[in-house]
Amino acid sequence: MKIVVIGGSGLIGSKLVNILRQRGHEAVAASPASGVNTLTGQGLAEVLAGTQVVVDVANSPSFEDKAVLEFFETSGRNLLAAEAAAGVTHHIALSVVGTDKLVESGYFRGKIAQEKLIRAASIPYTIVHSTQFMEFLGGIAQSGTEGQIVRLSPAFVQPIASDDVAAAMADFTLGAPVNGTVEIAGPEKVRLSDLVQRFLTASNDPRKVVADPQARYFGAELKDDTLVPVGKARLGTVRFEDWFARSQAAK
Repeated sequence: MKIVVIGGSGLIGSKLVNILRQRGHEAVAASPASGVNTLTGQGLAEVLAGTQVVVDVANSPSFEDKAVLEFFETSGRNLLAAEAAAGVTHHIALSVVGTDKLVESGYFRGKIAQEKLIRAASIPYTIVHSTQFMEFLGGIAQSGTEGQIVRLSPAFVQPIASDDVAAAMADFTLGAPVNGTVEIAGPEKVRLSDLVQRFLTASNDPRKVVADPQARYFGAELKDDTLVPVGKARLGTVRFEDWFARSQAAK
């Protein structure tokens, strides 16, 4: 099959493209760097010619509320219209576990808008809800940092390594559309504040994490179960310590 991966040069996209090529498919990494811009529509018709499946793993370059919403709405409309014109038969999008519970957050309002467009379109689809990537722990720590203190919610998370995300995305990409949502998560359920402290300690970072139930996660207050799967989820196999050791070795 010809499969176009929007955001194909990013963390998940680049890994996904490699897996799909190894499995014998024509996987095309599409991004502004390759002349494909979903915000302007530039290059979409050309790259989608003869394409059966599109995977959207692109993310907003800005996390500012208005910019995020505009990115996901404009990009989503342009991409889905181009897919319909090209006869694409399966649209897969990567989103986040708990998105529908995070309306306080401008970022997640953007993801909600993206998912709404996908559900309303005529193209068979699969929306993959993932838990937090282990690769983003540094950014999560930074978001709660005040001096040497990191104030984070003690809500539960089930962090997943990007390798596990890409492997799951490849399987969903090559499977039949579910016309609904599937969930993926890491193997270990842990409190966010505890996990980030483990990450900082392992990184020899002197910052200390304070568990604060009122601490906001990208603008939203969390409940214990907001960021973990509610039903059956596909679980990755890479645990935090193994991921951390690998990431340090890669450096």
